Amino acid sequence: MVSYFLDENVPELATLVEPAQVIDPSLASCDSQQERLAAIHGALADSVADAVNRGDRPVSIAGDCCTTIGVAAGLQRSGISTTLIWFDAHGDFNTCETTPSGFVGGMPLAMLVGLGNQSMLNAVGLQPILAEQVILTDGRDLDPGERELVKGSGILHLPDMGMLLGAEPPDGPLWIHFDTDILDPVEAPAMNYPASGGPRVKQLEAVFRRLAGTGRVAAVSMSTWNPQLDEDGRTETTCMALLQTLLG
Repeated sequence: MVSYFLDENVPELATLVEPAQVIDPSLASCDSQQERLAAIHGALADSVADAVNRGDRPVSIAGDCCTTIGVAAGLQRSGISTTLIWFDAHGDFNTCETTPSGFVGGMPLAMLVGLGNQSMLNAVGLQPILAEQVILTDGRDLDPGERELVKGSGILHLPDMGMLLGAEPPDGPLWIHFDTDILDPVEAPAMNYPASGGPRVKQLEAVFRRLAGTGRVAAVSMSTWNPQLDEDGRTETTCMALLQTLLG
């Protein structure tokens, strides 16, 4: 558990797990956001690598998708090569050249395959992963330049998440990244960046059950809702139940 949204502490997230499972590196000596993120991602990478080396399956819960850089670094250090299936309403595939907003949280998947600024990867000693080993679904809310970048990148974009039900996932270990904002905001409204439409809970549950049934889910990462928007706790309950389905 990384109880941060980028480098901003979100203490409510720490309540989702046991205290010993919370990764909380000291950021006191860090002078910039880049240094703070490097400390967070580095600590997560260590935790993931330790879990794999113990024979455990790493499961990361965090407030943003940039933490996938730490997960990828930990897996890489452990010698595991996975197919990454990225569930997200957005592409997270912008670069500094394509982004309309400059928001770094909209860039990590592009970074992971070696596009855009590589400072975060370099900070944790991560080599980019192969674009051919990445599946993005459903990615329904893409910026114009981001959409073109996705098309030319070599990653597989499946706008219809249901296509994962009818096809055998690629051979080998799977790493599933679950950004909870993929859900239709009607059913999970407590999101910072809601995108209209999207799969309903039962649809995503069926896909997660299918993936769990392969027995090849080697790692899971989840980017959460905004706890401060979840006044009735409905979004937390929904998303944590889906995570348990994915974990089998």
